[in-house]
Amino acid sequence: MKFLPMSKAEMKSLGWNQLDFILITGDAYIDHPSFGTAIIARVLEKAGFRVGIIAQPDWKNDNDWLELGTPRLGFGISAGNLDSMVNHYTAQRKIRHNDAYSPNDEAGLRPDRATIIYCNKVRQLFKNIPIIIGGIEASMRRIAHYDFWQDKVRNPILADAKADILVYGMGEKPILDIAERLNSGNDIRDIKDIKGTVVFDNPDLSSTFLQKVHETMENPSETLWKKVLLPDADACSDKQTFLKMSQLFHHNFYEKTIYQKVAGRYIRHNVPSEPMDEKELDALYSLPFMRLPHPKYKGKSIPALVQIKDSITSHRGCMGGCNFCTIVYHQGKAIQSRSEKSIVNELETLSKTETFKGTVSDIGGPTANMYGMNCKLGYPASCKRNSCLYPEICKQLDTSHKRIIDLLNKALNIKGINHVFVSSGIRFDLALKDDNYIRHIAAHHTGGLLKLAPEHTEQDVLKAMGKPDIRLYLDFCELFYNESKKAGKKNSVVPYIIVGHPGSTMADAVRLGNWLKERNIRLEQVQEFTPTPMTISTCMYYTGLDFNTGETIYVPKGRDMRLQKALVMWYVPENRALIKEAIRQNTTLRYD
Repeated sequence: MKFLPMSKAEMKSLGWNQLDFILITGDAYIDHPSFGTAIIARVLEKAGFRVGIIAQPDWKNDNDWLELGTPRLGFGISAGNLDSMVNHYTAQRKIRHNDAYSPNDEAGLRPDRATIIYCNKVRQLFKNIPIIIGGIEASMRRIAHYDFWQDKVRNPILADAKADILVYGMGEKPILDIAERLNSGNDIRDIKDIKGTVVFDNPDLSSTFLQKVHETMENPSETLWKKVLLPDADACSDKQTFLKMSQLFHHNFYEKTIYQKVAGRYIRHNVPSEPMDEKELDALYSLPFMRLPHPKYKGKSIPALVQIKDSITSHRGCMGGCNFCTIVYHQGKAIQSRSEKSIVNELETLSKTETFKGTVSDIGGPTANMYGMNCKLGYPASCKRNSCLYPEICKQLDTSHKRIIDLLNKALNIKGINHVFVSSGIRFDLALKDDNYIRHIAAHHTGGLLKLAPEHTEQDVLKAMGKPDIRLYLDFCELFYNESKKAGKKNSVVPYIIVGHPGSTMADAVRLGNWLKERNIRLEQVQEFTPTPMTISTCMYYTGLDFNTGETIYVPKGRDMRLQKALVMWYVPENRALIKEAIRQNTTLRYD
């Protein structure tokens, strides 16, 4: 096995004079299936294409960009595993001084809005070579979207980047289809219909179509028309229009072709690519990944790899549908699981690596306890539920945890593996459907501390988040502690909390603070809500309107955010003055 080339010398060692595709990424090149660029590169390689990688190029000069020459078919561009703005800035818009996806955690190796900057550089140096953009930054900015860092509505990124095609979601199938069409001689401008892509294309503007558009605007969740026209991008700064656009997109993108006018042109948003089945996922994870950083980094530590090097991805997708989460728009809500055999094979390989110390840090996905679960109806595109779990667990969902438990048991029996922990988030409302799973986690798969995400305690805030009632969290904790005691384990549960989410008033934060104080819960970290592009919560943040009802919703900002965080971190002496200030705003509430 070899790394894919990053230099002309490496190309020469493979006997390659020209590459078919060059992939450009804002991350360091780590040949591991947890990194999107590595996956896409290996998929293209498996299909017979010659692929090279330019990782974290210096955008201020030309040298890095010219190193691999001109690709025969095109460039693939990604900002990396994170949106570059999320990577660079905190929820208070302060610059981060580290980057977990860079050698030695070094910040500043990628630009703000990396996808756009990289595309501009390629256009400057390689005039007519096709550009395909993808990754989370492109995926979650594929229509007009609110940008928190500029506090404005920005155009679809395909237009701003001046790329040819945008691949959204988990892009293995679309990128392979694009590659094969280009290889067959198709012009990039003629490729319009691939699922999981956004392209430039003109809609039919006949009177019949425009009438259907009007009907869709009136009833965004009920239209039977197979095409949807969103409000023009330049009109979406208006908050009512932005809400309407977001509703139209949210209710229709799974099964309808969507158009939006931007700067005199139309983008065409095709329906998502089909989820991978078990056989396809198994084949993907059996590709010859080195599971290491490229040798050019000469032993430098890359924190993102350190965090996941001893973990295994068991599945994709999440049916939780939390309003602040991007997964439903990126990976989808259909759970795509690998076979038990595929995962065991990877565990056996991991157990034999030199750096493995006997502990598997995680077996999971976006949510740990969704492995092997399925909708009895097959997750139909016509289903309008954002979440299979909220406001109640869907009756069509198979909630058995048997496959998960069987997998964890087999993992523990592999030679060389002493511990198997579950570090991915556990959806506690789903776990309550199977006491045996909770028993198993408590006895065998918790390293003393289990992290769960109730996110808040107050019903109105949880409703705005799309999260279950706090009583279900408490029910889980009670069962978990009882099972831990029976197993002779001293396990604890630490809650993840979000402050400042739309709908969270200062009175809600006071009640949350009281709840934590009463239980002597001292959180080391509290997440401040950050509006990331395209989510339902971000729509509410920008518009100040409830996504479902259109009614006004309270949105904490600035000082309010700081006060809410102080109430949650009640034990910090420096927060006392802030807590007093918050209480003065809510004199009718007790805060002990």
